[in-house]
Amino acid sequence: MADLNTVRASQTGARTLNIDAGLRAHMNKVYGLMSIGMTVTGLVAWIVGSNPAFLAAIFGSPLKWVVMFAPLAVVFAFGAMIHKMSASTAQMVFYGFSALMGLSISYIFAVYTGVSIAQTFLVTAISFAGLSLYGYTTKRNLSAMGSFLMMGLIGLIVASIVNIFLASSALQFAISVIGVLIFAGLTAYDTQNIKNTYLQLAQSDRDFLGKAAILGALQLYLDFLNMFMFLLQFLGNRN
Repeated sequence: MADLNTVRASQTGARTLNIDAGLRAHMNKVYGLMSIGMTVTGLVAWIVGSNPAFLAAIFGSPLKWVVMFAPLAVVFAFGAMIHKMSASTAQMVFYGFSALMGLSISYIFAVYTGVSIAQTFLVTAISFAGLSLYGYTTKRNLSAMGSFLMMGLIGLIVASIVNIFLASSALQFAISVIGVLIFAGLTAYDTQNIKNTYLQLAQSDRDFLGKAAILGALQLYLDFLNMFMFLLQFLGNRN
């Protein structure tokens, strides 16, 4: 896969400037879409989480299982079908997914204090910014680390599902620690991968760049949200 230094080495002058400008615009679009998605998630979570009747209707009935697992199904379906969607449709699906995620995490406003949620969000935002900046600027190839992290992520998902039924506090603590580390690493890896994907598509398939930005926003959105949720289990003060 192309990387920025390789492309720069083969291009000079105005062509290099165009690549740099295009990459900056692409990354700005990725972060912009991600930010809108996080805003949608936060608003939905706050509206539902602040209403005891909504929370009881969702999490006090079998509907909670639909709310918990629907986002995972949407992610897999989105990845499989995005090539058949227009960029505008893919963007609307992403925002719909963000709203669904807000619904699934709305319980945090009933479990944790608002101050601790805000503090954890700030810690997550600072950590995410630093890790993403590292992934964007480092000359180290993070591909090997990405493969290792993806295997760890699969194990984390399995352990989380198992612990729904076991309800083990010790296992939950281990899951939280490992989860923070995995999504911290994925933030750096995904940022580098988004950059390299742009450089590859800019030379071969520019028509897909719009949808590639949405996929990149989804990846970073999931990294941020999962890191926030795992950190909240450490930093959050319960009501």
